[in-house]
Amino acid sequence: MEDRELTTALEIVSKLINGEEISRDEAGSRALYQEYSENARVFDITSEICKNMNISLYEYDNSLYASPGENNKVFGYTNDDLKRVIGVRLNKELYLCYFIIYNVITWFYKDSTTRTFNEYLKIQDIVSSVNASLSNIVNNFEIVDMDTVEEGSFKEIALLWEDMPMVANVNTNVRASRGSKVGFVKMTLNFLIDQGLITENNERYYPKKRMKALVTGYFEEYKGRLYDIMKGVENATH
Repeated sequence: MEDRELTTALEIVSKLINGEEISRDEAGSRALYQEYSENARVFDITSEICKNMNISLYEYDNSLYASPGENNKVFGYTNDDLKRVIGVRLNKELYLCYFIIYNVITWFYKDSTTRTFNEYLKIQDIVSSVNASLSNIVNNFEIVDMDTVEEGSFKEIALLWEDMPMVANVNTNVRASRGSKVGFVKMTLNFLIDQGLITENNERYYPKKRMKALVTGYFEEYKGRLYDIMKGVENATH
């Protein structure tokens, strides 16, 4: 019995780390979800395997999702990996991508108890959000508790963003690129699409269930320094 339960738990973990969804509503994985939710031994073994592999396991809306834990060098991305995958070269460009992703998350979600408050976003929505967020941070360095390294990093990001034109060429369609604000946002959104977090239809971007799962799990549990800074700015300006 224990061997069967171990095999089941390993199958669950294997599917999750390969990006597959395990859900009560999916015929191909329904049995595994039932084993996880109804068999205490399978639940415990799966949780223990994930813990020892530094993988965060989330259950949301009768589905299971996994995400690499912090500093997981096997299943996660290093900064160099992310630069290559997203298509940027410099650390400040990568940090700008992080900042854009943060704005995407807060466009859809304020916290784990709030339902999606915007059904979809357009690229210009995030351009405007990044404009406002960076402006608030730079204008409130003296109010927000921030060290010199953080101030320097945000200044670099702000200068990088400010120096970009809105679009690379008004005569071409929107293209993902490092050469414009619109292109940079599109490049970052393409990365989120590749990660199975959002989907695009007719230039509108919608959050997928996987994104909500990670927001209510990882993002709420590990808000991080960027969250602290943004909340500090928000409090300072109200």
